Amino acid sequence: MKLLLRLLWTTALWLPALCWAQAEEVRREQLPMSFTLGVESVRLPQGEHMGLMGGTALFDIGSDFGLGPAVYGAVSGHRGGLFVGGVELQRRWGLAPGLCLSTGLFAGGGGGAGAPVGGGLMLRPALTLLQDWGPFWQVGLSWSSVRFPSGQIASNQLGLTLAWRSDFVYYTGHGNTWASAWSEPTGLGFDRMAATVSRYKLKDGSARNVGLAGARAERRTDVRGLTWGMEAAAAAQGHAAGYMEILGTAAWSVAPLGATVPSWRLGLRGGLGAAGGGAVPTQGGLISKATGTTEWEFARGWTVGAEFGLVHGVRSPLRAEEAQVWVATSLEPEGRGQALSEPVRTEWVGALQHHTRVLRNAGIAQSLDTIGLELDRYVGEHVYLTGQAHSAFAGAAGAYSIGLVGAGVAATVGPRLRVGAEGLVGAAGGGGVSTAGGAIAQGMAWVGVNTSPLTQWRVAAGATRTRHAAGTSGLFELSWSHAFGMSGR
Repeated sequence: MKLLLRLLWTTALWLPALCWAQAEEVRREQLPMSFTLGVESVRLPQGEHMGLMGGTALFDIGSDFGLGPAVYGAVSGHRGGLFVGGVELQRRWGLAPGLCLSTGLFAGGGGGAGAPVGGGLMLRPALTLLQDWGPFWQVGLSWSSVRFPSGQIASNQLGLTLAWRSDFVYYTGHGNTWASAWSEPTGLGFDRMAATVSRYKLKDGSARNVGLAGARAERRTDVRGLTWGMEAAAAAQGHAAGYMEILGTAAWSVAPLGATVPSWRLGLRGGLGAAGGGAVPTQGGLISKATGTTEWEFARGWTVGAEFGLVHGVRSPLRAEEAQVWVATSLEPEGRGQALSEPVRTEWVGALQHHTRVLRNAGIAQSLDTIGLELDRYVGEHVYLTGQAHSAFAGAAGAYSIGLVGAGVAATVGPRLRVGAEGLVGAAGGGGVSTAGGAIAQGMAWVGVNTSPLTQWRVAAGATRTRHAAGTSGLFELSWSHAFGMSGR
């Protein structure tokens, strides 16, 4: 807990100095950042090996330090469904032109697939030697030590790393600007966000149907109709509480009637990533998807769609038919010359939550603690949409994770004070927690104190509830948020 609080405090001290102060004129700013993707083989007790893949987004906070969210998941072995999310702090040291050494520390919570993770807290110090490969890419060799202090996993290993440099583009100030002024996407570059509801019909003779709730982020490419993105979902129905998946996706679509009905499109989508838990047979955790898609833009910037296809376990017996429906909103303007009335307020929030009374499968109720990441996007002066992910790191519930989507309201009530409330729904499971199929709802109210015009510390109180009354728990949250100005549509 002390380490996690220290990382959040470090963020609060560094990022405000790098990002925008209140201004009258809209300006384009950029913050250097990098993405890393790594894979390594972790040794579990009794000599079992688990392939672990990790992805990290690191924001430059000065003095060659980077800080940002990270997630790790099992992709080979027999522990499909193990996921850990948290925060990574990294320092890079230049050794020679094009060559650097990275020292890093990850701290987060998670688990799954019966791995001996204890309460779920994972620490991962690492050294990575990185060689430039062109102007933006780097390849490297890593050494890391994966530790679950309250569990039984303690492993040192080598790994491979791929990294690429980018910029986090955002706006400062207030006023109007034009989409044609800066064509580069803002934020992480995603153009569209979608809320998804899926159903898997497992083809293992059981005829079991698993309902999932999730979200997808997509980015357009220079090829018309071609997009790439990421999606995540968790089981909310079908006796599969604890099942979770995170995949990279690519899609291509066309308007079959062309200019006659350009708002209707048909296409294909493929996905590859990590999944498991909830007694869904993914073995090592790697799965793939292939679907046909149809979508219709029913209003400017708003799209509904459906897709149907197959889910295939890589080196596992998982076979399923998938049906999915979704609703999406555009985050970036699709054409030039469109007026942007105001940069859209978007908040990144790091959160620690304490759940007071969580029912376990054994019939007892006890507290647990989670670490999480929240992303809020305002759709009006006082209304925002939010997506959140939280994982347990204490409370004997390693592998318990929560994914939520919802909406909130907020208002400024003084020079430094903001208040708000939000309601969310989603899926949860794992870690021996009783979630009655996985569906969960959460509501809370919060008070925030600004430490700068765009950063604030928040305290919140509320409750979570599953389908049965005994699944209600009190909730307290401590969080730190940073706001950025993003493009509107």
